[in-house]
Amino acid sequence: MAPAVVGYYEPWWMQVIKAIVIFAVALQLVPLVLIGERKLLGRFQSRYGPNRVGPFGLLQPMADIVKLLTKEQFRPATSVGMLFAIAPVISILTAAAAFALIPFGDVQDIFGTKVGLYGVDVSIGPLYLFAFGAVAFYGIMLGGWSSGSKYSFLGAMRGAAQLISYEVSQGLALLGVIFTAQTLSLTGIVHAQEGMWYLIPQFAGFVIFLIAGFAETNRAPFDLTEADAELVGGYNTEFGGGRFASYYFAEYLNVLVVSGIVTTVFLGGWLLPFGIDPPGWVDPFVVLFKMSIITFLFMWVRATLPRLRYDQLMSLGWKVLLPLATLNALVTAVVVVVSH
Repeated sequence: MAPAVVGYYEPWWMQVIKAIVIFAVALQLVPLVLIGERKLLGRFQSRYGPNRVGPFGLLQPMADIVKLLTKEQFRPATSVGMLFAIAPVISILTAAAAFALIPFGDVQDIFGTKVGLYGVDVSIGPLYLFAFGAVAFYGIMLGGWSSGSKYSFLGAMRGAAQLISYEVSQGLALLGVIFTAQTLSLTGIVHAQEGMWYLIPQFAGFVIFLIAGFAETNRAPFDLTEADAELVGGYNTEFGGGRFASYYFAEYLNVLVVSGIVTTVFLGGWLLPFGIDPPGWVDPFVVLFKMSIITFLFMWVRATLPRLRYDQLMSLGWKVLLPLATLNALVTAVVVVVSH
């Protein structure tokens, strides 16, 4: 496997092209995940799923998107207008910014220009990720508070508590990987896995990070921010049309982000097993294939597990995942120090 290219320079126009490509890829992947989930849920639950719009129902996501975007925009009379409009935008922007962090390949030579197959490779990759995750918290809080509804606000508070609780365990689960790789660069973490993917030595961290990822993305069985049986519809109760579509889009984009980060830090990123070294253009397809496996797991769990009670959710986060993540980080630190 070729070593990482250090000190190369990308022209500004290449960075603009990469930004456009990344957003275009995200826009294409979300409808694919939507139709894939609805088809799989149908199979899991012994029903057909979407099969009317387009061949085999494949145009159903486009029909849903057009329906939502062409609906009349409205807001409650008691809402705070500007914040009500900004809240969904915050959720989408933070999700897209986190998606740009996922490395789909190493630095490649494209028409004589050195190009990294990722949006940005910052030297503080996980910190960058959690910084945008912290900002995404405001998308939920402002959405609930600006609605002018006490039920939406209660749903937002519950969602915020859930995000904060599981973000701690998620961060600690990554410490074991960082200690082992000795770098905060996500491309550096991928290169550090050339001998062995961190899924094996950091299996406990992988499980903890994945469970916390389910909670961070508000996916079943942790979808209590939208528990319609208890708090109407959660923080997005008063949103409709394009604004509701924005929250919906951000949720599925965050699923892809978590799948991409899991692929990068635990599944070797673009690396193939057994020392197989394909051409550089294969790297993005390897990453997308691994991401699709994790995304399928999200769908499988949604079809299988019932929603937790809120006290169960908090107990799992603080009494189980947090001690395990802390223990995993401590054991990894001791092993790294002793082995060096």
